[in-house]
Amino acid sequence: MKKDLDYNHLSNISNPTEERQSAAGIYIHIPFCKQACYYCDFHFSTSLKKKDELVQALGKELELRQNELKNHTIETIYFGGGTPSLLTIEELRFLIAKVYKNYQVIENPEITLEANPDDLLSVRDQSGTIFEDYKNIGINRLSIGIQSFFEDDLIAMNRAHSSLEAKECLSEATRHFNNITIDLIYGIPNMSLEKWNKNLEMAFGFGVNHISSYALTVEPKTALDTFIKKGQYPSMDDALAQLHFKHLIAETQKQGFVHYEISNFGKPGFFSKHNTSYWQGTPYLGIGPSAHSFHGNTRSWNVANNTKYIKGIQENKLPHTVETLTVQEQYNEYVMTGLRTIWGVSLDKVETDFGTVFKTYLLEQSKKHINQQLLYLDGGKLTVTEKGKFLSDGIASDLFKLD
Repeated sequence: MKKDLDYNHLSNISNPTEERQSAAGIYIHIPFCKQACYYCDFHFSTSLKKKDELVQALGKELELRQNELKNHTIETIYFGGGTPSLLTIEELRFLIAKVYKNYQVIENPEITLEANPDDLLSVRDQSGTIFEDYKNIGINRLSIGIQSFFEDDLIAMNRAHSSLEAKECLSEATRHFNNITIDLIYGIPNMSLEKWNKNLEMAFGFGVNHISSYALTVEPKTALDTFIKKGQYPSMDDALAQLHFKHLIAETQKQGFVHYEISNFGKPGFFSKHNTSYWQGTPYLGIGPSAHSFHGNTRSWNVANNTKYIKGIQENKLPHTVETLTVQEQYNEYVMTGLRTIWGVSLDKVETDFGTVFKTYLLEQSKKHINQQLLYLDGGKLTVTEKGKFLSDGIASDLFKLD
């Protein structure tokens, strides 16, 4: 079978987390939003009443958990949410300082802030923008939630910003930051291919070096789920989403982007180091309500309740649940995350970390997907083909070991 040269040869691109056995990352969850997007099922609150207490609790959790990564060096810090751009410069500086005080941090770590366009435009410093203040406290990467450049889409998703704000924000942000990623949503019902293409053209026009793009999905108990069940919003169209996805791959490739993870496209040198560390099994600490952590064979997650989280931390108790992963669960997780990336699943790693039985099983289960041209085996690594990209999660689940 001929290899997909436009995709799989990219596995030779350096993995930004390889050969750094002591590397680790810290994720800090900011559980506040101005309003609820109709499709979102993340943990957040639209009330800022407990923001001060929450920020103090985040700082204290960083102190309480410092020994969990005592043999690791922090290479990435990621403020996610929720909406981290709702925090003030002083609050962000406080949390970054807590990381530096309690952990070993490399020189010039990647520090990402998720932000919404309306927040970035509403806060001004003496130079007229907030961007230089962010840079001065160490933030060197922005993840801006654009989702769409079209007003009707933003209204339909209940986004807090307007089309004009999306454009003004990017125009301003790109004058101050080179390392910017934006989120775009595809597969919106009734969105024409022409309209989706215009979204991409506008993104390229602003010169962003990274795009994260996801299909609009219906999560249980969200407002979108309710609207669809009541017939107030069209059902999702998988064929349309696949059409948009294929177009996204083709157009980003023309612009010099590398499709290095199923939902992520970056120009060389601008891949997300933090997210790549997730996919490669690097330890990370999740700070804040609902945040998840991973370290070798253990996984934990904090309570998804702001009040309970704050109370627990104030009492010097970690309000989290810890799970020890079996070898089988570790294998399944590696297969799931590995197949999403251009670096694929290493047979040598499977054999070394999980045993010959797992390698043999993986090769046997892979045969039908290789024959269907959904997977490609080369250089001891399994990667998804162009044809298999849209089906990667389903392929991965078929490779799981369940007994």
